[in-house]
Amino acid sequence: MPRSFLILFFFIGFSFGVAPKGPWDGFNLAPSSKVVRPIAVKKTQGTVTSSSKLLGNETNSFATIEGESWITLDFGGEVGGIVSLTLGPNSPNASLSLAFTESPLFIGPISDDSVVPTASNSYDGALALPSPLPTGTWTMPPERQRGGFRYLTISSTSQEAVIVGNISAMITFMPHWEDLRAYTGYFYAPGEDLLTKAWYSGAYTVQTDTIPVNAGRQPSSPPGTWLNNATIGFHSPILVDGAKRDRTVWPGDMNIAVPTEFVSTFDLMPARNGLEILFSEMEPGTGRLPYSGKRPAINAGYVSDAYHAHTLIGVHTYWLYSGDLDWVQTVWANYSQAVGYLAGRVDESGLLDVLGTNDWGRVGATGHNAPANALYNRVLNTATELANALNETSVAAIWAQNATIHKQHFNDLLWDDAAGLYRDNETTTLHPEDGNSFAILYNLTLNDTQAQRISEGLTGNWNELGPVTPELADTIAPFVAGFELQAHFVANEDDRALELIRRTWGYMLTTNLSVQSTLLEGFTTNGSLLYRSADGYNFDAAYTSHAHGWSTGATSALTFYVLGLTVTSPQGKTWQVAPHPGQLNAVEGGFTTGLGWFGVKWSVTSGNHTITLNLDIPEGTSGTVIIPGTNGRILSMDGTEINRSNGIMENIPGGKHVVVGIMQ
Repeated sequence: MPRSFLILFFFIGFSFGVAPKGPWDGFNLAPSSKVVRPIAVKKTQGTVTSSSKLLGNETNSFATIEGESWITLDFGGEVGGIVSLTLGPNSPNASLSLAFTESPLFIGPISDDSVVPTASNSYDGALALPSPLPTGTWTMPPERQRGGFRYLTISSTSQEAVIVGNISAMITFMPHWEDLRAYTGYFYAPGEDLLTKAWYSGAYTVQTDTIPVNAGRQPSSPPGTWLNNATIGFHSPILVDGAKRDRTVWPGDMNIAVPTEFVSTFDLMPARNGLEILFSEMEPGTGRLPYSGKRPAINAGYVSDAYHAHTLIGVHTYWLYSGDLDWVQTVWANYSQAVGYLAGRVDESGLLDVLGTNDWGRVGATGHNAPANALYNRVLNTATELANALNETSVAAIWAQNATIHKQHFNDLLWDDAAGLYRDNETTTLHPEDGNSFAILYNLTLNDTQAQRISEGLTGNWNELGPVTPELADTIAPFVAGFELQAHFVANEDDRALELIRRTWGYMLTTNLSVQSTLLEGFTTNGSLLYRSADGYNFDAAYTSHAHGWSTGATSALTFYVLGLTVTSPQGKTWQVAPHPGQLNAVEGGFTTGLGWFGVKWSVTSGNHTITLNLDIPEGTSGTVIIPGTNGRILSMDGTEINRSNGIMENIPGGKHVVVGIMQ
């Protein structure tokens, strides 16, 4: 498919493929307008008169901030962009500044940190307005836009009173979408509000991480300032890691965020644009891909075999969702060389010997590292699919054979039968969350019993807020938890997976330390914001991002596993419906691809374990329905008795169908 047609398709896709309306729309966190206004006064310090006039849609309404006082306005949830305000006639000696924060912990005359983590939590400072203050409308310079915030503090910084009003912010994320609420997918679990909100919070988080290509974070802004005008790719829009920071392309993050895009907005251009910049920065001669996107200050000296693998997996993910094989062909030479780079790191053990040890923040990513090897195995399998699609059958056969051999070596060297978990490498007793989750998710386990043992073993890391990762002390990492969540579903431990959502995503959405709309980058075992405090973040809790796409794993998991709807070939030419209901009684939802609307609604009758599935699938496709349970049975389809004892029905044509089964 030509690139120009793809761009047109993705622009019009959401206009003509908006998801059905229903009670789930009340959970949609995206604002209805790209111009947003504060809804509440959060705090005042000193003397502020008529503060309520700064709220809502009132125009020509002004407050007065007496000398050296300030007011903090609450936008009600995560927003990001360019602030405008109106200034009345003020003294030539008056002065004003703006400060931003995502967390209420850092409300005050200086912003939370987005450029450099400092133990004093004070690097970014505030944005001073011109002196003398202009009269009339003033808009902050685009390079000073604030990517993510909930709270805006307006401070008078002199002894003079300041008259100010008409506060608004123009949202700059999702620059190519007019209606931010026009999702192409939805999810709804009646009576399970937390699950539905988790789906929508993930969708909105990834929207806030979709930015113009020239609005990345400058990593070298001087102290007391920030600049968001770095060019981080070739084309807009582009998918980055976080709204406030880092505002650059990270391939590991994309492995969670792109499935979120797919099920919620079918907005795949930002992912493709991110992949393009990663391949453009491949090291000549070696085939080594960068740790992150166009950020020389970050990439210099930083090498990551794991993130190299995430990039290659991302190509397959993009192809599976978009069907855009023409684009895959444009990067195929570099892609093949990049697969070869990893293959060249395989030593006499049969496993990848990690050279690039940087990863998501974990420690100990050396040697025959389990997560890096699990990712490598996934690369070989997905590369095989892509090669076959391109009729590169010879290389496909080699990669498939290598994947089979590598899987056996992985189990021979790293499986710890006494613990029922994989070791991080053969020289340690650490059993990592990431490596064990990847092993289930990417089919490195040898049987169902092994996967179930791993699933159970992973719960040994849990506290009341979720999984404390062994590979980074005092840390709950929603990125890794997103893969663990999927692994529990794959192991058919559905209630365990749902409990993980309730703990980890439930905390992120309810803690009064965060924005309660988008999702935290990470937190400590007791829920504090000192994520990675001693591991790169310099004990700066203000540096933690509150809108990080890598934390949105619950969104796609709820669609792919709880609802049970997945595509098994590009755009859903073939598909599968295999619900994981746990103790839930009903769920509905779906998504849109270039082939049309894919919808599923299922309900369980308590007592006799009857499950009824209503399917609404595009014509011209075909798929499989799998009834939950080890001994599930299909009783009927469209009123015709089937009595399929293995619980599996294949080659169902697209259309509207009703399938009834028994879960056993």
